[in-house]
Amino acid sequence: MAPTPPPAPADEVQVVVAHSERATLRVGDVFLKVDPDRARIDTEVAAMALAPVPTARILWSKPPVLALARVPGAPLGRLGTPSTAPPEAWAAAGAALRELHTAPLPPHPGGAGRSLAALRAELDTECARLVADAVLPADLVARNRRVADAALRPWPEAFTHGDLQIAHVFTDGARITGILDWSEAGRGDALHDLATLTLGQEERLPDLLSGYGTPVDLTVIRAWWSLRSLLAVRWLLAHGFDPAAPGCEIDVLRTQMQPGTGRQIQPPQPNVAT
Repeated sequence: MAPTPPPAPADEVQVVVAHSERATLRVGDVFLKVDPDRARIDTEVAAMALAPVPTARILWSKPPVLALARVPGAPLGRLGTPSTAPPEAWAAAGAALRELHTAPLPPHPGGAGRSLAALRAELDTECARLVADAVLPADLVARNRRVADAALRPWPEAFTHGDLQIAHVFTDGARITGILDWSEAGRGDALHDLATLTLGQEERLPDLLSGYGTPVDLTVIRAWWSLRSLLAVRWLLAHGFDPAAPGCEIDVLRTQMQPGTGRQIQPPQPNVAT
């Protein structure tokens, strides 16, 4: 695993991520999340208080700014780069997710819990725009739209993170040290979290599920990979990101052109502690 980067000098401001909706800055060991949407900050603070897994320590919250302490360890990986974290770290992430998904439900739906009607309408609109604007080939969009349909089914509600990108999970060896960015947390589909964490990291899914300890339907995981990627492409382009970078969303969509067979994955018994 890559070593933890040194703290930023106390008199320097580092931009971690920034776009027109929000920004995260780092000053020494303090991270400042700037978000004009107070509801997202309130959701994040409330979810971190309820989540039964490690999170960053809240230093203070004065909307539109949320100040968080640095989480030790290093991210599980980065989208577009194969994760070098050991299998034990992925299994620990799976065990932590299982603990989250079986915790008492939060009071509101989250990013993984949008209504099926709203999600289907958004997906259909986005697919039509991707083709009409010549962002992606029609056959690529059509194939992935068919794959994505498996995610559009009733699901048992769980406490979900809602935006569990691989860079949001920090580990130290086989220990989860913190899960970040809870602004989309709430009730939703547990398989959305599992799929988001393994987006572009398909080979690590068995390691994740070895810690998760419950069989899941691979067809639905693959469906969320397609669905999330289809919804993300135009947003990423509009906000200065590159979904066509190797290993990122457009590569994920291309891998779905060779259909696999949906099946139940039976993980071994977990052998790591969180």
